[in-house]
Amino acid sequence: MFIDTNLLVLLVVGETDKALISKHRRTRAYRVQDYERLVRLINEADHQVFVTPNTLTETSNLLAQRREPERSRLFGVLQALIGTAEETVVESKVATRNSHFKRLGLTDAVLLEVVSASNPLVTVDLDLYLAASEKEAGAAYNFTHYRDFQTL
Repeated sequence: MFIDTNLLVLLVVGETDKALISKHRRTRAYRVQDYERLVRLINEADHQVFVTPNTLTETSNLLAQRREPERSRLFGVLQALIGTAEETVVESKVATRNSHFKRLGLTDAVLLEVVSASNPLVTVDLDLYLAASEKEAGAAYNFTHYRDFQTL
């Protein structure tokens, strides 16, 4: 399962310290239950997380918005995640040919090149979700729907 940048940030922050979810600028909109739902969704997908260099770079940049020592702790968790994730590389020149590139940008265009029903994307970005769903039925999960309708 591919995970978009926003949810990768939530995953790393929650894995580092659930109390940071409400404190990190990029995860304040989430609750601990959202992190737990994301972990459960990943576990239901056979524990395999797929990433791209683009999403990892954005995630790293957003995580860096914390001061030490939290920043080092976040990067330690990101480092561990990278060590277990399956990284897929798409050349930028290939992604720029995607019809959604001009509207969604490079990172999302890269994701649209690799997601499928067999390797879906979980995202909170409605435009990205719709574009992936347009590509192939079942190629994306809208995490906002998942978090609104799942109970713990």
